[in-house]
Amino acid sequence: MSAVNTNLDQQSIEQTEISLMQGFWAVLKRDVVTAFRQRSDMINPVVFFLMVVTMMPLGISPEAKSLSFLAPGLLWVIALLATLLSLDSLFRSDYEDGSLEQVILSPQSLYFMVIAKVLSHWLTTGLPLTFVAPLLGVLLALPAEGYLPLLGSLLLGTVTLSLVGAIGAALTVSLRKGGLLLSLIIMPLYVPVLIFGASCVRMAVEGFAIGGPLAILGAFCAVAIVLAPLAIAGALRMSVEA
Repeated sequence: MSAVNTNLDQQSIEQTEISLMQGFWAVLKRDVVTAFRQRSDMINPVVFFLMVVTMMPLGISPEAKSLSFLAPGLLWVIALLATLLSLDSLFRSDYEDGSLEQVILSPQSLYFMVIAKVLSHWLTTGLPLTFVAPLLGVLLALPAEGYLPLLGSLLLGTVTLSLVGAIGAALTVSLRKGGLLLSLIIMPLYVPVLIFGASCVRMAVEGFAIGGPLAILGAFCAVAIVLAPLAIAGALRMSVEA
């Protein structure tokens, strides 16, 4: 009898795992497909990044020496601001059509749904910005030593930015005009990522080892992956129930 119960429990666990993965992939696929259909939401951050970087030499100085000194910090600040453009709509459509409330009330794990939505945001916003940044570094006369560190730091940093930003998006999802409040909530949390991300590129340009800043960015990313979905899920429940 105990063997039968053990088999039933094992089958139940396997079915639950399959159901969780199916729900995860369904949400991820839906959001990525929606982003490609509504290309403006995906292209706007990249266009913003391009426009601001293009205007920087006009507003600061066209001299390569001045631009190369400022390039690490400028690229990181602009990438951070570009990420903010799409955060307000992360949970907005699901909240407005009622599907978010249904997911919260359903037996499906909200934790995995949150991870899927944040991953889709990073794939359609953070990842394109990461690959565009080194190309735009040419416009700011970024030295050759800074390109790979810029790419690596943004790969780690944009994941953290999406996860932390999603907390603010979850807290303000029920507000009609929550964009400004969203920025006020998450900007202080973005500061450490910005400091170590820009420092990584700056140290590489100056010839120093970048293992320390990259390790700290990796630690930020790991902590955010573990803890941020819990905070996002709790914030979504608070916003829907409010």
